[in-house]
Amino acid sequence: MPQEDQPNPGVQLYNAVLILVDMLVFIAKATYNIVMSLVHLVAPPEAEDVSQDIVLITGAGHGMGKCLALQYSALGAKVVCMDINEKTNLETVAEVNQRGGKAFGFVCDVTNRQQIVEVVEKIKQQVGVITILVNNAGIMPTHPLLQQTEQEITKTFNINVMAHFWLIQTLLPDMIQKNRGHIVALSSVAGLVGFKNLVPYCGTKFAVRGIMEALAEELRSDPRKPNIKFTSIYPYMVDTGLCKRPHTRFPSLMKMVKPEHAAAAIIDAQRRGLVEASIPRYLLYLNTFMRIFPLKNGQLLGDFLDTGVNSDL
Repeated sequence: MPQEDQPNPGVQLYNAVLILVDMLVFIAKATYNIVMSLVHLVAPPEAEDVSQDIVLITGAGHGMGKCLALQYSALGAKVVCMDINEKTNLETVAEVNQRGGKAFGFVCDVTNRQQIVEVVEKIKQQVGVITILVNNAGIMPTHPLLQQTEQEITKTFNINVMAHFWLIQTLLPDMIQKNRGHIVALSSVAGLVGFKNLVPYCGTKFAVRGIMEALAEELRSDPRKPNIKFTSIYPYMVDTGLCKRPHTRFPSLMKMVKPEHAAAAIIDAQRRGLVEASIPRYLLYLNTFMRIFPLKNGQLLGDFLDTGVNSDL
């Protein structure tokens, strides 16, 4: 009877050497990434010029979106303000232009995919191709899950999650063709850890984190190697009116972030090409600590800090 093919010792040795080399390369690259991350903590990458960019900001009619529009325009960028509220959106546009910037206003319901497609086509004709997208629009109902209505939960996911898909799908092809683009997504500290009275909101912000990480990986594998960057932002509670009843054990350490300070930190992170950034900065380190240790220890830390929002009902 014919004998089964025996493994060739030479081939086995060759494969073992390849695996060893790949492991050594992996260790070297991983070590380099860790070292560079530590270096960037002390000396962040140089901030890029945005004066040749066209920046689309959703939810630009008030709060952090308005601050982003004002600050991007002050850096020389053309700003496209998008909001469902025509009145407040036009107010932002007018203020940017009064300060010597260049702003253009477009009314759009970001939960409506077809409307986004149509509005973006108008933007391309009247302003140009968007090179920086800031997905800022969001809502935050703050009461227990069993008291949240179907309409509230659906609306929260449509604005906080689905709008990201529709805007990215509409704008990304032109960014790839231009071989230049940056997508900034507003997640939240509630996208790093869970908070009571914010169950649907936390779900949306965890989703945004996953969308950004997966999309970055998808484009990293694209043979065209498009020059598209991604930045996920994890702000603590920003004083824009969304968070109506915040509480914390350490008000001086974990006070609400002013929208103008949050906007400045977001723009700085985008210009420096950071993959993720938190506001305040130390919260990402805190999240790393909570993920390394058992979940119960993370819960203990949360109890110690005693921060979050009370129900608005």
